[in-house]
Amino acid sequence: MVSFTPVHRSFEEQVRLRADRTLFELPDGHGVTWRQTDLAAGRIAARLLADGVRPGDRVAAQVEKSPEAIALYLATLRIGGVFLPLNTAYTGAEVDYFIGDARPRVFVCAPERREQHAHRAGDGMLVETLGTTGDGTLLDGGPGPDGPGADDRAGRSFEARAEDPAAILYTSGTTGRSKGAVLSHGNLASNCAALVEAWQFTEVDRLIHALPIFHVHGLFVAVNMALTTGATLLYLPRFDAGQIVGLLPRATVLMGVPTFYTRLLDEDRLTPAACASMRLFVSGSAPLLASDHRAFEARTGHAIVERYGMTETGMNTSNPYADGPRRPGTVGRPLAGVSVRVVEPESGRELPAGEVGGIEVRGPNVFAGYWELPEKTAAEFRADGYFKTGDLGRFDADGYLHIVGRDKDLVISGGFNIYPKEIEELLDAHPAVAESAVIGVPHPDFGETVVAVVVAAPGQEPREKELLASVAEHLARFKHPRAVHVVDALPRNIMGKVQKAELRRHYADLFTGPDPRAGRAPR
Repeated sequence: MVSFTPVHRSFEEQVRLRADRTLFELPDGHGVTWRQTDLAAGRIAARLLADGVRPGDRVAAQVEKSPEAIALYLATLRIGGVFLPLNTAYTGAEVDYFIGDARPRVFVCAPERREQHAHRAGDGMLVETLGTTGDGTLLDGGPGPDGPGADDRAGRSFEARAEDPAAILYTSGTTGRSKGAVLSHGNLASNCAALVEAWQFTEVDRLIHALPIFHVHGLFVAVNMALTTGATLLYLPRFDAGQIVGLLPRATVLMGVPTFYTRLLDEDRLTPAACASMRLFVSGSAPLLASDHRAFEARTGHAIVERYGMTETGMNTSNPYADGPRRPGTVGRPLAGVSVRVVEPESGRELPAGEVGGIEVRGPNVFAGYWELPEKTAAEFRADGYFKTGDLGRFDADGYLHIVGRDKDLVISGGFNIYPKEIEELLDAHPAVAESAVIGVPHPDFGETVVAVVVAAPGQEPREKELLASVAEHLARFKHPRAVHVVDALPRNIMGKVQKAELRRHYADLFTGPDPRAGRAPR
């Protein structure tokens, strides 16, 4: 990295430039300025220092989305702590795991949940609270950053090095226990800078923020870009399609997941006129259907920018903002400073354009490793520093990356490799299908075989024989699904990713149960 400025330092520079300008615009019409956010971060920093937080100590937070929650994030970075955001939907048992693994010095919860978390205090950890209206112990009763008894370190920013840990984000844990990805100050700052450059983000932008803030997309992409450039956040507690359409005439950027755009397309008020001030729509965290990409452009005149990232790396690639077409079904080209390659998974041999292989990434955005799992970390990196993402993809002749799926989703049937994405694209194109998920399940003859799970398009009744016939004319026989199941909805996580592991568990006995013929499609 040629130059390095930590995110919290960039924020402080923006406070000096625009102290009384609004940073957070809230749904009730109130605004929170850069100065107010800085003061809140200072108060929280003083409290955390009084709690004994020192550089490298973890601060875990399971709090609702609010400007104060971002102040907590900034306060943690300011004193050298390591921020650990937790999904607000996690149960007590799940929180027990994360706390036991990360061993935070402070655990922050909503004020109304303090009693249920009170038992967690002890063994070197304190429980604090933070609400959405300036309430909570972190802001109530503690020393101010300049008040009597304040630790003078609360007014000074931690002199972070690029390699110092800034945050831990736990992976979704679809193949076992979640692992804590340790992200450094350099990871966050470099990735933010690359995105600011790629998407031409500036202080005049007004970003509609409807994403959760315990995830890379909502916190380390959307929020960090605003904090480091001086932009304004139109800050919503959650996604509401009608509310977002109402904000579009006053906004310039929307960052969302595919579900956002699917639901926006159901809004009659989504028109070119409503989007006249918008310059950028971004989608990520899950694949965007090419049909939705085209439908959105037809309705609004805007082509969505789809990008590719993950917990361990932040963002890796993006469709072009200005330099080239935005291609449906692709995630674009590598960001500045990021190297992406497609390799033969076993040997690591780089593959030419058009061939499917494992996607590997190297660059200043790539995480430092998994928390206290040195052997797992070492296994996921090549000797030349490339991180094995676990995703499968291919580059086309123009250098655009196409994601084919996860390597664990690869189906090996009778010795043949089958990529679910290839089948899903054909099923999704059928007029009776809204979306599909293709999985591999155990089979007594072939080891694994293909099963398609589909959601009906509005007013349609997908028929198995018809769907199989539509696939058969395009694919070799060994790729044909041996069963098609119609469901009301595909299981998804909070970021919109289809949970194929759940589908595989549900249909695991389809061909190996008491009556295996029940799962067979007519041949």
